[in-house]
Amino acid sequence: MSYANSRIPESAQLGVHENLAEKVRRHLSEPFRKPVAHYNRIAFEHSLAGWDGRAPLILDAGCGVGHSTIELARSFPDHWVIGVDQSAERLERRKPYPPALIPANLVFVRADLVDFWRLLLESGLRLARHYILYPNPWPKIGHLGRRWHAHPVFPFIAGLGGALDCRSNWRVYVEEFALALAVVIDRPVEWEIFDAASPLTPFERKYRDSGQTLYRIRCELDLERGPAGGVGSESSEGANARTEALAQTEPMPHAHRETGEHDEL
Repeated sequence: MSYANSRIPESAQLGVHENLAEKVRRHLSEPFRKPVAHYNRIAFEHSLAGWDGRAPLILDAGCGVGHSTIELARSFPDHWVIGVDQSAERLERRKPYPPALIPANLVFVRADLVDFWRLLLESGLRLARHYILYPNPWPKIGHLGRRWHAHPVFPFIAGLGGALDCRSNWRVYVEEFALALAVVIDRPVEWEIFDAASPLTPFERKYRDSGQTLYRIRCELDLERGPAGGVGSESSEGANARTEALAQTEPMPHAHRETGEHDEL
């Protein structure tokens, strides 16, 4: 049976990358100036077109075929759920859900998350819940900068607040994500092993059924702290000022391949 034989990412890297903390601190101290693509602005506007402006927001970042987005919308019917993926082909593969069975409180958009996250922060919106489920782990040692927690956009992710849930079947990824997030919010971040009794995504079900260990970070982010530094004793006014400064940085070219649930390696 080929279904439950998924492989754990293979890597020569066995622990947290030695350059990660330094890289995150550099991203905190330097403005991120990537220009926002026009199609991402259109996608962002579309993602909020059906929102009533009051329902709490949930972002399913890198939603893949959208199964997790649909399950989240069913679990939180009073929230507005946004599923974002850069692949139109993945978004179109929402089987076995015909349109009539898709909840009314969700929207799918094709967009680059690097831009989408920044547009959310720039607009002054904050998330109630934020899911980053089984992102591409980029397990090669030299690919550190391609992992979300080592990317220049990472402080924006933390700045969006809410309950952040990141999952992976590679222990190193969640260890690094926890360390990077702790650097940004200036407080310890724990990770855990968990049992996916009700898998949110097809990959989560496949990994579980393959007997793999699953790892997760669940962190309540402090909305009073700006994404460009830690919580500390900073006033909310100071944090808000830094949030605005981060959101208003001028653009500069940068490229990043974004995925939802990672490709089989």
